[in-house]
Amino acid sequence: MESNLINFIRMFLSYLLVVAVAAAVIAIAVYIGIRLRKSKNMKEMTENAEGSKAES
Repeated sequence: MESNLINFIRMFLSYLLVVAVAAAVIAIAVYIGIRLRKSKNMKEMTENAEGSKAES
């Protein structure tokens, strides 16, 4: 009986670790994506501002 409980806890912690690693990878990917998108938006805004000044 005690062996089954120990095995259950060990497997539960193993799956919990896998889920934690997956969540960390997803969080890093979302952070990088948001950062890249904001950078692209700022670049497009400065290009549009410079283009409108050149036309004036």
